[in-house]
Amino acid sequence: MLATVLSCALVGIEAHPVQVEVDLTAGLPQTATVGLPDHVVRESKDRVRAALRNSGFDIPPRRITVNLAPAHLRKEGAAYDLPIALGILAATGHETRRGLGSVVIAGELALDGSVRPIRGALSIAAAARALGCTRLIVPHANAAEAAVVSGIAVFGVASLREAVAVLTDAEPLAAPTPRTLPPPDTDDDAIDFRDVRGQELAKRALEIAAAGGHNTLLIGPPGAGKTMLARRLLTILPPLEIEAALEVTKIHSAAGLLQDRPLVTGRPFRAPHHTISAAGLFGGGGWPRPGELALAHHGVLFLDELAEFRRDVLEGLRQPLEERKVLVARVGWRITYPARVMLLAATNPCACGFRGDPTRVCHCTPHRLAQYRARLSGPLLDRVDLHVDVAAVRYRELADNATGEPSRVMRARVVAARELQQRRFAESATTCNAEMTGRELRRVARPDASGAAILERAMSRLGLSARAYTRVLKVARTIADLEGADDVGAVHVAEAVQYRSLDR
Repeated sequence: MLATVLSCALVGIEAHPVQVEVDLTAGLPQTATVGLPDHVVRESKDRVRAALRNSGFDIPPRRITVNLAPAHLRKEGAAYDLPIALGILAATGHETRRGLGSVVIAGELALDGSVRPIRGALSIAAAARALGCTRLIVPHANAAEAAVVSGIAVFGVASLREAVAVLTDAEPLAAPTPRTLPPPDTDDDAIDFRDVRGQELAKRALEIAAAGGHNTLLIGPPGAGKTMLARRLLTILPPLEIEAALEVTKIHSAAGLLQDRPLVTGRPFRAPHHTISAAGLFGGGGWPRPGELALAHHGVLFLDELAEFRRDVLEGLRQPLEERKVLVARVGWRITYPARVMLLAATNPCACGFRGDPTRVCHCTPHRLAQYRARLSGPLLDRVDLHVDVAAVRYRELADNATGEPSRVMRARVVAARELQQRRFAESATTCNAEMTGRELRRVARPDASGAAILERAMSRLGLSARAYTRVLKVARTIADLEGADDVGAVHVAEAVQYRSLDR
């Protein structure tokens, strides 16, 4: 007898429908799995047999053929255990057969019949709704995550017997979790800009970066506070909206990083080590996994010690920073991950770190300095909107007991500027000033006569590229937004130009 169960295959961060076909025929009692399964899927026959037996179900001594269709789509992971087990029961004539219509099933089985969590439950729920299915059976640990998708009834099961009870209508209908955004994951009181001593220029630059979504590079000697400042950027960024939170959750779910959270409610802050590989940053591997760039979607990607990263890794950032997505292509598959990130990086001014420091001597030779600076290419630096000098903090500033401006005050100004930008770009895909197209830039960021004169002199003296020219105008537009100004004036352009320290 033949039975068919609907499941899903996770490819990248998207789920694709898979039909699990189970056929029982006369022959030697063995199980064959076909349909391009990986070794984990092929091993499911042993887990399924043990789970069925330990759950009190009899397996007839027949030949069992499991086909995962479509056959051209590679199947990976243990999420097919539960649909295969239920398909075997249905093929034997068990009453579960009548409950398989309009239901998608996914889950890993333990040998005792309990159901273990899986990756990508949110993507599977979205795919099930797109298929027109009305019910979804997932592990109990993934139920809250999957129930974020509205319009489908989610059943979280802890065992194979509970899944059978759901299909035989012995289990009451579970109410989906409402699509509301819980409080943010992060504790804003743990870190705050009010604890930062000095560094007024850097704090101002980070506020501008947060208000416009601009990429930023902090340049300063060791111990100046670059990392401390960077980790406080999240405290002034605007909160995530529900749709953005769903996108971030989908990526983290596909990577298996959700843990006990049903929804990621705070903006991600990813800080990979400088030894990271290209696959670790952009995604990839034998089976596609999102990298750090995709995991920072709608958040911050912080690259500390930027000059120590591998050259190929840094150069690979150029296209994703422009297109706000990362394309990973390998033989047999091609995945696109969203990557709408703010790049925040920190580096020393030279190899020893003390170039320009008034109290410590730099020992770098001109050749060594040139080699160090050559690690950061011009095209990459062109894509960074703000180059900010972070000087060493003086004793008087460190010993001062006065607190600085708190993050909540800075965040209020950032949120007001972002709301202005949302209204300005309401009819386009642009969400902030950093993403403005050339046409939008000419429409909303054209400087007045005095501002244009300052920018012309800056381009002549600093040798700014066309891309750097647009970056200056975008930053100037953000500075004007923070002040509530309608037009970009000379003072806004002048401040934007001073954040091109590497060009100087």
